Amino acid sequence: MAAAVVYQMLSSSGLVALGVYHMVGSTRLHLLKPPQSYSAKPYHPFPLSSSSSHRLKHLQLYLLLGFLLIALAHHSLSSFDSDPLLKGRTPVHRFTSLQSAALSFLFFLLSLALLLADSFPSLLPLPNDLFFALASALFLLHSYVSSSSASVQTSDLQAKCDSVSARISALASLLSLALACNPRLFVADLGLGAALCLQGLWTLQTGLSLYVDAFIPEGCHRLLDVVSGVEGSTKCDLQESSLRAVAILDLALLLHVLFVFLILMLTYALVSKTLGGGGVRRFGASSYEALPTAAPASASALVLDHNHIQMKSMSGTQA
Repeated sequence: MAAAVVYQMLSSSGLVALGVYHMVGSTRLHLLKPPQSYSAKPYHPFPLSSSSSHRLKHLQLYLLLGFLLIALAHHSLSSFDSDPLLKGRTPVHRFTSLQSAALSFLFFLLSLALLLADSFPSLLPLPNDLFFALASALFLLHSYVSSSSASVQTSDLQAKCDSVSARISALASLLSLALACNPRLFVADLGLGAALCLQGLWTLQTGLSLYVDAFIPEGCHRLLDVVSGVEGSTKCDLQESSLRAVAILDLALLLHVLFVFLILMLTYALVSKTLGGGGVRRFGASSYEALPTAAPASASALVLDHNHIQMKSMSGTQA
């Protein structure tokens, strides 16, 4: 149980950090460039990396690759967990774990390709629209895997958690596809970071609701002789308790959405304030005002007076 909770917390922190960082980078890029030249990027290097430390440029990708390796190892090892109630290893749990491991490996390859494309553009040219298209396909595949896992769960509580995760991944897939078709959609770029943040919060909610006794809804409990994470390890005694638990998870999802919305608004406000304002900075123009219409006439009069003075001085010299 402790290993499952630690993994859920680690996955949650990684997804939330990735989502918030993507929102910060997207907002900063949107505020620093005019709207007609804005284009969404899958990767935002640290602002200080270009001047102070080049090593920090790919720190985000290094951390992402590390988290994906941990996920790959966790799903691969958990596929060998046994379920005493079903006499040994359960085929369903084993296959779903292997599917999750394969999906983690695909995300690892995509992140590695992004790292190589940014480090060696001539070796692996990876345009942004192609990356978003591949990311959309992987998010859609993750949604399909989560939906399949929810359909074979013997616990309504676990099925609900997997189905919500599938819907969030489907949303991320739709936003990535929109960016692949039109990279100028700042709202979709910002929404992708928010979707990653929401997926991270829901991962934490899943771990707490399934593996921590203090957060398991009333009327539901963990089966002590079943390994945590195997389907049916957390069950509800009565149908009424199951419906109540599902309603609690729906309420928790709404609270997480509200929290992500607050994070999004706070992120935009802080980045905008840090950069020093809005449209004046973005368009690179100062608050110039139009000169009055009488100004050209005044300027002409000054020129004529100046020429008149010069002519007087010349005539005096000739005399």
